[in-house]
Amino acid sequence: MVATEPGKPPINLSIGEPRHGTPNFVKTVLADTWQDFGRYPPIRGTSSWRQAVTNWLEKRYSLDGIIDPDKHVLPLCGTREGLFYAALAAHSWLPKPDAPTFTFLPSPFYQVYASSSSFTGAEIKYYDAPASNGFIPKFESIPKKWLNQTQVFYIASPSNPQGAVLALDHWKELIELSLEHNFMIFADECYSEIYRNTPPPGILEASSQLGTGFRNMITFHSLSKRSNLPGLRSGFVAGDPDFLSEWTGFRNVAAPQVPLPAQKIAETALGDETHVIENRRLYNEKFDCAKQILNSLIRFEIPQGGFFLWLDISAIMSVEKAAISLWKEQGIRVIPGSYLARPDEKGTNPGDAFIRIALVGSLEETQTAMNRLASWINIHDRKETQID
Repeated sequence: MVATEPGKPPINLSIGEPRHGTPNFVKTVLADTWQDFGRYPPIRGTSSWRQAVTNWLEKRYSLDGIIDPDKHVLPLCGTREGLFYAALAAHSWLPKPDAPTFTFLPSPFYQVYASSSSFTGAEIKYYDAPASNGFIPKFESIPKKWLNQTQVFYIASPSNPQGAVLALDHWKELIELSLEHNFMIFADECYSEIYRNTPPPGILEASSQLGTGFRNMITFHSLSKRSNLPGLRSGFVAGDPDFLSEWTGFRNVAAPQVPLPAQKIAETALGDETHVIENRRLYNEKFDCAKQILNSLIRFEIPQGGFFLWLDISAIMSVEKAAISLWKEQGIRVIPGSYLARPDEKGTNPGDAFIRIALVGSLEETQTAMNRLASWINIHDRKETQID
């Protein structure tokens, strides 16, 4: 197989790996704690780590002291392993009387959601979150008989890649469904601190207002996006204390522990908002750049959260052809949306009209990429007009 050469110096916009600067405090904390790599970390995290997570959650979501650091939080080696292992635990935690059992996923989706289902043997179902509804799920469209057999319901807010944000009412609707039909909500809120203007509400906040005690839900957070620390592999889960207690036993024999220096870095990161504010400013600057360059050429809305452009190019050409064309002509690497999604019950792939563009590089790189994209749109729009 011969690799296709890029038409211009390559710019990779396909991978959602944060590339802003690492916070300066990381060096200091590592210098002070490196000897702790010589100790086995506790699976539940240190007491100071648990308190730091608790403090951040209470402040961020106005939880008024209802989080117990000894019951409601656990450390993760990045959220990906947690999102996977939690599904294995839920499979035995919430047995269903009849087969088959279901796992619900958004579409598009983060691949680990699907990989966990293949291990549990659950059948995957995809719920509707159409562009016409602002990419917000239509929970009412899910058959009740399917919800009765559901064990796990994955949901992300802000969503990846659309950047849609669930309102508190949406969270409350889903919580009430989980209690009625007895399934676990796995809320992926890893992009919660990458937003444009208004902090996205969270599932713990919604549960607090409903007074449901976090039953049947856990939320996943990470320092990868919030603090530009994807290589630290540090995240956490918070929520249902009974599920977390059961899951801790499983994790103690099967899951990785978070190294003590990584926990100390996490404590420092969660206690500092200055670097997070700057991080958000850099992303918002790049979205403004994209809007300024593309706005007159293609239908385009800045998402409420996240760092992806989910760009509808269906009026120009198919997404797979577009990805190849952008690379061959402009040296831009993007992902066809259809690769990130799966066909629904009617056979429609919700990613068919979109390409995913990760705005993770510098402002200069983003300007170059957006100008190339604009040139590509102009060229191919003219071609389509001539063909018509």
